Amino acid sequence: MKTIHEYFLCDACECKDFKRLHNFSLRFHGVNFSDDLVYDRITDEIYQCAKCNKAYTKDQIEEGIQAIKIKNKNREWE
Repeated sequence: MKTIHEYFLCDACECKDFKRLHNFSLRFHGVNFSDDLVYDRITDEIYQCAKCNKAYTKDQIEEGIQAIKIKNKNREWE
């Protein structure tokens, strides 16, 4: 059976290697029942191309992987 191994590639330079970057932050907001601030911890996960440093969100990469699945789903297998 034939197999295909296809990578998500950077659309700027076609590199397949990415570095994972994290941003950590706190979002503060008030609530009606208290004078104290409430906070949410937020972790943003960004992937940066190892060659040209273009950044992608996790959702952008998932969309790219989904496009690869759709492209190969309709491909004829030999």
